[in-house]
Amino acid sequence: MMSLLSRLMVIAAVSISSLSFADSLPDLRGRTILAVTENAYTPLNFVDPATGEGIGWEYDAMNEIGKRLNANIEWHLSSWDTMIQAVKQGQYDVGMDGITINEERAEQIDFTIPYMTSQQFMLVRADEDRFNDAKSFAANTDLQFGAQAGTTNFYVAVYDVLDGDENNPRITLLDTFGASVQALKSGDVDSVLMDAASARGYIGANPGAFKIIGGPLGSEDFGLILTPGSDLLEPINAAIKSMKQDGTLEALNKKWFFDYNQ
Repeated sequence: MMSLLSRLMVIAAVSISSLSFADSLPDLRGRTILAVTENAYTPLNFVDPATGEGIGWEYDAMNEIGKRLNANIEWHLSSWDTMIQAVKQGQYDVGMDGITINEERAEQIDFTIPYMTSQQFMLVRADEDRFNDAKSFAANTDLQFGAQAGTTNFYVAVYDVLDGDENNPRITLLDTFGASVQALKSGDVDSVLMDAASARGYIGANPGAFKIIGGPLGSEDFGLILTPGSDLLEPINAAIKSMKQDGTLEALNKKWFFDYNQ
């Protein structure tokens, strides 16, 4: 068994290592960073029902990045369908909404290194018994997906589950991710695709309402988006690397995906 002295020495060593890494990060000297999100992607970004304030994994992560870089984070809201264009045009410095890194988007904006890797799963109502995987869902033409146009979840539904027709009437388009989940809960749609981490968040926040079925339908990396050529890219990447190294990102995973309950 490790002695108290040994434990203290280990803690001190980890603290010194983390501190030395933090000391090597760029100093933005109090610069204000305009950050934008949607507040509709539990548990990454959403509205706290108790306070009405925006909270979530991405809020905590971006605020921590600000602390490490000596920058002030000024939060703004945008709908998903205008966010990428707004960041591209420089209305905001950095955007986040569980945004999957892909080549098409990378032609419009700059991505940070991934802050999270996740797989897509089918979220359904807890009492669902008409299908148990993507194949049986596709075979039953009465069943509906809920999705936002242009999102990873939309494209996975179209190309990995259904027939590749982006106008397939079996996909009900909704304005926000939260609206998709609400439509599932109320029975207006029969499944919503989401990454495993967010699915666990919704299941934890709504006991007895949802479950995951079937296997993973693909893997995706999430990144923050920045205005093309932004001088913030390297500092933010360095901060993300430091948060991976010292366990901060894993601590956020535990806080928001396992411990948090609305």
